[in-house]
Parts: sequence; structure tokens; C-alpha cells
Amino acid sequence: MWNNIEKEKRSAEHLLYVSLKYTKTCDVILNLISRWQNMITESINALLEKAKKKKLIKSIPIAPKMKSDLVGKIFSKEPLVKEILEVYAFFKKIPQLEQFREYEFRKNVRLRVIMNNKDVEIDIEKLKFYQDLLERFLSFVRDYIK
Repeated sequence: MWNNIEKEKRSAEHLLYVSLKYTKTCDVILNLISRWQNMITESINALLEKAKKKKLIKSIPIAPKMKSDLVGKIFSKEPLVKEILEVYAFFKKIPQLEQFREYEFRKNVRLRVIMNNKDVEIDIEKLKFYQDLLERFLSFVRDYIK
């Protein structure tokens, strides 16, 4: 389980620090978000497996939404988990949202998405913020499942 998370993490880091640096396209941003989404999904599964072993839950739901809701319930006192679940929900919505690519192949490449009639800009600074948040979350997951 942890090996899959590490594999997604390495792949995402390569996209952020190498691919995005040299290509500066929104396709790389979308691919990076997809990798992070997979990483969070694997982490949620790992947390639920460990919670089941600790007898905190009887069974693990099949539906992804129910899994994330259950993790939110189990770790309701952990603000980091709550924040990650919000980011995860946002990442899952991005492919269906209206997208605008700006400044591709330039230093300030960014992807704008329209969510709830509001512009949300995803640029390199925002991606680095997400990376830091995910690093803290992964250390929490690692500590919990080991």
C-alpha cells in the first residue's frame, strides 16, 4: 500500500520540479493534479485499512465519496485531514470544470477553472502550496499506518 503512495509521490514530484519547469504547459498541471488525486486515494485506502485493523470501523465502503466521508469522520479532530479532503474534492472536480489555459510556454503558466461562478487560478505558487500540504499529509499517513 505504502509503495503505491511513494510511487505516485515520486511521479508527482518529477512532474512539478522537472516537467513543469521545462515544458510550462497546462497539460502538465492537469497530469500533476491527477497524480496527486491518485496519491490521496491510495492514502485514504491505507488509512481505512489501518482503521479496520484497529477495529475503528467494521467494513470499508466501495464508493470513493463514502471512503473520503468515512476518513473525515474518523479523523474529524485532525484539521490537516479535513483540509486534504477539501483539496481532494476540488481535484476530482477539475476535469469537469470549464478550464482556461493562460501563459502556456511562459514563466507564469496557469490554469484557470470556473467553480461555483468563481475563478480559481492554479499557478506554480499554488502548486507548491499543494505540494507542501500533501507532504505534511503523507507524513501523517506514514506515522498512522506504521
